Amino acid sequence: MTDRSMLRVLNGERVDPPPVWIMRQAGRYLPEYRQLRAQAKDFMSFCYSPALATEAVLQPLRRFDLDAAILFSDILVIPDALGHKVWFVEGEGPRLEPLLDQATWSIGAADHVVTRLAPVYETVQRIRAALPDQITLIGFAGGPWTVATYMIQGEGGEKDRCRRAAYERPADVDSLLSVLVEATAQHLAAQVAAGADCLQIFESWSEGLPEPLFERVILNPTRALVDRLRALGVTVPVIGFPRGAGALLGRYARETGVNALGVDTQTPAAFARAQAPDGMPLQGNLDPQLLICGGPALEAGARHVIESFRGSPHIFNLGHGITPQTPPEHLAALVNVIKGR
Repeated sequence: MTDRSMLRVLNGERVDPPPVWIMRQAGRYLPEYRQLRAQAKDFMSFCYSPALATEAVLQPLRRFDLDAAILFSDILVIPDALGHKVWFVEGEGPRLEPLLDQATWSIGAADHVVTRLAPVYETVQRIRAALPDQITLIGFAGGPWTVATYMIQGEGGEKDRCRRAAYERPADVDSLLSVLVEATAQHLAAQVAAGADCLQIFESWSEGLPEPLFERVILNPTRALVDRLRALGVTVPVIGFPRGAGALLGRYARETGVNALGVDTQTPAAFARAQAPDGMPLQGNLDPQLLICGGPALEAGARHVIESFRGSPHIFNLGHGITPQTPPEHLAALVNVIKGR
């Protein structure tokens, strides 16, 4: 069997039952992942180990009847490749040396990124070689603004400092976004060359931006990124996931050049369908908390998502990443509901 249902949907076809994959499907909710993670000295070393990263990708596919695999990596490999030290604090998340602490921002050169990230592309090659033909392989990167916010403030959390920087240091922020567009385009193109069938851009921090700022730091850089990918010869479908875009979701869908739209948990399917161009494939948007609950609540929520997107090209997913508290058997039950078993 070589029928990749997810790629059919990304090409505009309605497939029933809808293909399914889960954001962060390789991760801490699986006991075998936690054992694997213990073999690396730190998280970035894990990301740069082709053997470990490939195994992480394959683990959920052994358990669940999923239609896609996604590269195991992190959006912060880009700043790391640009020469900005990245480390992870247990229980708190990533840390970088904040650009806000520097009077003059030293960003690094985009042309070194692909060389530095060679282990990631080896991982893509290994995954594609290990996957059955019918499983779609997704490459990914963080959106320019999302990655920029980590670099600007040195951590996640509240983004007020980043928004102020966009107003107070506009030339610095725009220059950073420009470098990230080029670095990310090169990174994604290399993933496709290594075997990725499609791409996802995680613009996880789209929320809370007034429209002029959203246009400047989300729409314009994403459009430039997609245009650059096409100029580099990349023809595979691109899924954009602007989490928290809210009322500006339609502008993102219409103006950035992405082929498909990830829909977050808070966004009604009817709103996303009305805002996106006619026939654009949509992906989402089950509440991850339902996967923790399981049982009748999970089944009802899954059926609601399926019905809400019925009649249009749809890829079943969560509206955000699966949480570490999720019992694996609940994901197995969800897949059975989606597949009509």
